[in-house]
Amino acid sequence: MVTTDGKIATSENSAFDLVGYLAEQKVRVEEALDQLLPITEPPTIYKAMRYSLLAGGKRLRPTLCLATCTLLGGTAEMAMPTACAMEVIHTMSLIHDDLPAMDNDDYRRGQLTNHKVFGEDMAILAGDALLAYAFELIASQTEGVPPERVLKAIAHLAHAAGAGGLVGGQVVDLESEGKADITVDTLTFIHTHKTGALLEACVICGALIAGAGEEDLQRLSRYAKNIGLAFQIVDDILDITSTQEELGKTAGKDLAAQKVTYPSLWGIEESRVQAQRLIDEAIAALANYDTKADPLRALARFIVERKN
Repeated sequence: MVTTDGKIATSENSAFDLVGYLAEQKVRVEEALDQLLPITEPPTIYKAMRYSLLAGGKRLRPTLCLATCTLLGGTAEMAMPTACAMEVIHTMSLIHDDLPAMDNDDYRRGQLTNHKVFGEDMAILAGDALLAYAFELIASQTEGVPPERVLKAIAHLAHAAGAGGLVGGQVVDLESEGKADITVDTLTFIHTHKTGALLEACVICGALIAGAGEEDLQRLSRYAKNIGLAFQIVDDILDITSTQEELGKTAGKDLAAQKVTYPSLWGIEESRVQAQRLIDEAIAALANYDTKADPLRALARFIVERKN
C-alpha cells in the first residue's frame, strides 16, 4: 500500500521510501551505464546503442538485481556490472520488439523507436551488439566476486535471454497473433518466458553474485516468478486503460494486433485480482527475511500499483 507521503508500507511499524530508493538507484545505474558505454569507432553503432540504453525508464531490472545482492550480504559495487547487463539486455529486447517484423512500434519511452531514427539495419545491429556487450560487462567489470559466482550469473542470464527464455517467449507470442483459441496456459508460457525470465534473472543473478545458497535461491525464484507474471498482467491492463503519453509507447497495440491478453480472457477486474494474488505470494516468499528485504517487498507492490 502506498501511504500519503509516497512511501510503501512494508510492515505494521515501518514504511519504506520507494520513491527515494528508486530515484537513488536510477541515478547510480544511469551513471554506470553512461560510463560503461562510451562512443568509439564506428560511432554510428555506439550512438544507436546509447540512444535506446540511455532513454530513461524506471531501471526496475537493475534495481532488483542490486536489492537482491545487498539483501544477501553483497554490495552494490559487486553487483553493478550484472545489474547494468540486465538493463542492456532489456534494452536489446525493446529495440528488437519494436521492429516492423515484430511488434512494429514507432515510440518507446516517449521517443521515436531505434529503427525510426537509425534505420532497421542499424537497429538490429544495435540490439545484437547490446546482447553481446551484456556478457562482456559481467565478465570484465565485476570485481571482488569469486569467478565461479560470476560464471553462474553469466550462465543463468544467457539461458534467460535465449530460446529457453526471452526468445522462446517471443516466438510463441508471434505464432499466437491473430489466433482466437489461445489458452491461459499458452499465454502464461509466453509471458513467463518473454517477460518473466529476465525479471527472474535480475533477482537470481544478484543472489548468485552475493553467494546465495540453495534455500535462498528457491525463495527468491518464487518471488521473482510471481512478480514477473504480475508485471505482464499489469502491462496488459495498462495497454487498455492508459494513454500513449502515460505509457511512453503506443497504447492499444495488443488489441490492434489481435493478441490474446489476460484482460481478453479474464476481464480487467479479474486480471487485477490475479495480479494482486501473485504479488501477495511474492511477498510471502520473503517471509524469512528481515527489513533488508523491504526494497524487494516495496518493488513487488510497485509493480501492481504502477501507472506505466
